[in-house]
Amino acid sequence: MKLIAASAHSTGATGQNIIELANHADPCTLSLVGVECIALDFPKFTDGRAFSQAFLLSRRLGFKGEIRATGDVLADQLAQMERSGFTTAVLRADQDLAVAQRVLSNYPGYRVGRYQGDAVQVSPHFAN
Repeated sequence: MKLIAASAHSTGATGQNIIELANHADPCTLSLVGVECIALDFPKFTDGRAFSQAFLLSRRLGFKGEIRATGDVLADQLAQMERSGFTTAVLRADQDLAVAQRVLSNYPGYRVGRYQGDAVQVSPHFAN
């Protein structure tokens, strides 16, 4: 998962190949033709609707582009974001990038030797 510090991220979508999706919108209604990036918003870290949107986009709709988490994104959420289908996360301004990278590296079992399927790797490691 690619991590971006809040200071290095410009707000607002730029270009025609980026969609910003409100967390109450249904991803199934989108036309994904030509879309390279979909930004999903976490208005509060306690609002998990973007997790469901990411899962729908990556697993059910087969979206292969960038799924970016924006808004109130904390380092503690990164492992679950990755498992839900997010490929990029823009950290909240008070989150340290180095700490977030260290936190994400503490969960290698989700990326290598998976014991459970998820949005990224559907089959568990032992089923292959």
